[in-house]
Amino acid sequence: MTAGALLLEHGTLIEGLGSPASVDGGVLVGADGRIQWAGAMTELPLNASSVDRIDVQGNWILPGFIDTHVHLSNADAQRDPFQRATLPTSFLNLSLVTSARATLHAGVTTVRDLGGADLGMKMAIDQGIIDGPRMLIAVTPISATGGHGDSRYPSGLDLGFRSTYPGLADGEVECRKRTREMLRAGADVIKIHATGGVWSPRDQPDDEGLTIAEIAAVVDEANRHRGKRVAAHAQGRGGISNAVLGGVASVEHGYQIDSVTVEEMLKRGTYLVPTLTTATTAPDRAVVPLVSYEKKMKWMEIAQECLPTALTSGVKIAMGTDSGVVAHGRNLTELRRLVEFGVDPMEALLAGTRYAADLLDLSDDVGSLSVGKFGDVVVTDCDPVVDIAKLEQSEHVVLVVKGGTVYKNLLSDA
Repeated sequence: MTAGALLLEHGTLIEGLGSPASVDGGVLVGADGRIQWAGAMTELPLNASSVDRIDVQGNWILPGFIDTHVHLSNADAQRDPFQRATLPTSFLNLSLVTSARATLHAGVTTVRDLGGADLGMKMAIDQGIIDGPRMLIAVTPISATGGHGDSRYPSGLDLGFRSTYPGLADGEVECRKRTREMLRAGADVIKIHATGGVWSPRDQPDDEGLTIAEIAAVVDEANRHRGKRVAAHAQGRGGISNAVLGGVASVEHGYQIDSVTVEEMLKRGTYLVPTLTTATTAPDRAVVPLVSYEKKMKWMEIAQECLPTALTSGVKIAMGTDSGVVAHGRNLTELRRLVEFGVDPMEALLAGTRYAADLLDLSDDVGSLSVGKFGDVVVTDCDPVVDIAKLEQSEHVVLVVKGGTVYKNLLSDA
């Protein structure tokens, strides 16, 4: 790793603002880790003469990517949940070290962890104890008893994520209390379950979870604390509608979304995080429980039927993968999937940068290569507009800078 004033020069620059690329461009990051300049090399400031320089000629310079839906503490996407229950909590927590590093090396410099990671994990990255992307955390999702967040079997066996902070809530009062508890635990965002899901044992993805009134109570409570936002796991049609009407900032998954709800989302400015990577990845039948496998295969078909229309409707889209359910370190697969579902390649790139930053309320700090923002920069050896599929292969992400510090540099090995 290196730190200090840094100039990346002579690359094709895509600033993340939707504007055309600069063929001979560069980015200057100051010693404070913030961008001081970005643009055509012919306009490089004179005071940039005494900085560390990396020549990236023949490569493309992009903003660091943002994955708005991950589970870093779920390190093994295919592990049998019964086997997982036998493992020490410390082992599961420490597995985040590998997940975080793989995510950062894939070109993702900021993530929103929507369940599992706690404040200590975020602090370990912030303080440089482990390498990983900048984190926003939800701690534990809020769910109705018997809903997607309730992994208790009739025998009493509970195979859910282990957390100091329980997330089950029934009624508006309990929903407000759970929201306050998550905020007390350090949550940057509140995650709710508006529907059932694939991996929960006693519900279906089209079962409705929290009611509109319960969702609205969570949203109100979160908004009262410096405008914190609410993300809703919502797969079935009824729960997606409930989440939007309840006022959430984003619908996660949205597999059975319909035109009526899309219109409401357009009116309210609600984001869709379609998690296409997990929506198009079949689980290992030899590992996962049969009930989950059957649900997953059915809902993959529903997602592929319903999501393309929504994604080309003008609704706001942010990149999210559900990594942890799928493998970590292949986050930019989501960009290829967005394009396959009808999204323009440049819009897909913006979904993983500027639009994602807007959703996370981090636009002042990340999402584009603009003066004053964090020096989060990714360099790739492929044209991301023409060959967006190559981005999912980590070897094509040749340089990763977060906050002005170089965490990955394959160019030095060339």
